[in-house]
Amino acid sequence: MEAKRRKELLEAARRFAEEVVRPQAEELDRRMDPADCFSWELVEQGDAFGLRTLTLEPAYGGAGADTLTTAMAIEELARGDLGIAVVFAQTLKIIQALQKAATPAQKERFLPRFKEDPRFLLAIGITEPETSSNYIIPYDHPEAPFQTNAVRARGGWILNGRKHFISNGNRARLYLIFAQTRLGVSLVEGSTCFLVEQGAPGFTIGRVHDKLGERLTNNAELIFQECFVPDENVLGEVDGGFEVLARFFPASNAYAAASVLGVAEEAYQRTLQWTRTRVQGGRSLLEHDLIAATLAEMKMWLDAARAYVYQAAWAADHAEAWDPTLGALPKVLASQVAWKVVTTAFELHGGYAFMRDMKTGMEKLLRDAATFLHSDGANQSLLLKAARFIRRSEGVPTWMPYLEAAA
Repeated sequence: MEAKRRKELLEAARRFAEEVVRPQAEELDRRMDPADCFSWELVEQGDAFGLRTLTLEPAYGGAGADTLTTAMAIEELARGDLGIAVVFAQTLKIIQALQKAATPAQKERFLPRFKEDPRFLLAIGITEPETSSNYIIPYDHPEAPFQTNAVRARGGWILNGRKHFISNGNRARLYLIFAQTRLGVSLVEGSTCFLVEQGAPGFTIGRVHDKLGERLTNNAELIFQECFVPDENVLGEVDGGFEVLARFFPASNAYAAASVLGVAEEAYQRTLQWTRTRVQGGRSLLEHDLIAATLAEMKMWLDAARAYVYQAAWAADHAEAWDPTLGALPKVLASQVAWKVVTTAFELHGGYAFMRDMKTGMEKLLRDAATFLHSDGANQSLLLKAARFIRRSEGVPTWMPYLEAAA
């Protein structure tokens, strides 16, 4: 993307986070009912800033942002609030996948509606009560199908089952639902991706999960009871659902990593300001060498994680440079770095961090930082996923893909 245009988009994301999201985030986060933490007003205002349609192709009225620009924008949003960043990140990555995997007819049915409706969010239904790490690693065994299933019917499919922990689950207009369509094989071989619209007969929303952090995103259960899905709503090939995941979602891990990195960056910036103004021992905290060295280490870890995220985001758009471990490891590193940075920031604020009424924001950042140790794939599962690719690797020099890409 042209540098000037990228800068404009990132400045819009920063202004929205600073001027619109941050002033409302704390109050929304504290609401008792998890469904009430979500704000349509913020979604609509984000749409007015051009953020909801950031990855939509220009032919349909979007900005057509590449994955690197989008990851940068998500980090900016997460500095305002992690939940808001995830609301938009889910939609941005699913639109990217939809544009790549959908038929021309599917694009014409859904993309203009997406552009025109400022409340058109998207969700993806994969995780089930008994199916989570099985698809992350994945576990390719007949004992491990999706429990949600779809059987042939005249003109389409009958969908039954339950998904849970689904981001935007109770708010989306359109869902990508993965269901088992072939018995006796694993979810890797026998699943299909279906496009299911909000309000489809037989599709209802279950509970909205009450979460520790990331509260401005609603995560919910999706329940399917004899839900009819027409043939024209199959995304990709029948029994080829896992191919949709593997081919069309390379950016997902980078976006999750960018989200939690924004939380860590916010904690670092607040701590830098705190240590400049808080006086102990006759000097500001930052003038004490031990504190200054701690801040330097925080910055070092943040910059290292950010470089890894940017590498993954860039490679997601350059297939010749793609390393499959980039679909797993950047989020692991970013979440570990975020936890280290935020807990260190918490300690440097002392008792002020622990007290909500002191308005440091550290308590909320700590809860938010915990989110991506598990979300978008538990870290141990992602490490096992990456280990599979490492075992199959052929020892190609790490710099080789970048030379090929540059050529």
